[in-house]
Amino acid sequence: TSERLQLLQPFLAWDGKDYLELPILMKAQGKCTTDHISAAGKWLTYRGHLENISGNLFIGVVNAFTSVVGEGLDITDGATRSFPDIAKRYSQAGVRWCAVGDQNYGEGSSREHAAMEPRYRGAAVIFARSFARIAETNLKKQGIVPLTFADPAMYDVIKELDTITVRDMPPKPDQPVRCYLNQRGGDQIEFQALHTFSKEQVEWFKAGSALNVVRKKVEKAAKAAQAAQAKTK
Repeated sequence: TSERLQLLQPFLAWDGKDYLELPILMKAQGKCTTDHISAAGKWLTYRGHLENISGNLFIGVVNAFTSVVGEGLDITDGATRSFPDIAKRYSQAGVRWCAVGDQNYGEGSSREHAAMEPRYRGAAVIFARSFARIAETNLKKQGIVPLTFADPAMYDVIKELDTITVRDMPPKPDQPVRCYLNQRGGDQIEFQALHTFSKEQVEWFKAGSALNVVRKKVEKAAKAAQAAQAKTK
């Protein structure tokens, strides 16, 4: 019943499929720091409760389509809602989504909630012209795919009702990813996206998170220790 602490289930492992026609929950105009993504202040009260703190997800982001702060279009019914409300509705409906940032997405701090919250609400991919290094790593740790546009001008082409398909999953080190912008009128634009996944980080993605990989290693070590102990008896 706590409002500050929440018992969580592990994030699900990757299902082995490419990401098809992901709706764009938000496209950020200008800076998109960790404070824009996961505001501090009163919200830090809930930093141990992922459901409650996700009530601030993207609340400070300027919508590139409307220049309004913290709200956008909900594709499920066409209504305008706050970004955290849209993310919650998508999550409840089982809709995976992507988001689009501009330069240096996630700058400002190492706040892990800026990656945990979108993952909790169903984010699959974050696109940007560039990422702050720590924010990019944090996204990978939570099982989200951070991708940069091979051609930065692709940011300007993306419209509110477009969707994005991401092929070539899982990411392969040193290889670009094929993506397709599915425009509302039916046209499709192929573009390349780049990533910085290492072999170890690809395993994080496949397992669903870095923590899931650690958990499996701990469980394996514990079983080995039990087996060794049983042999000595």
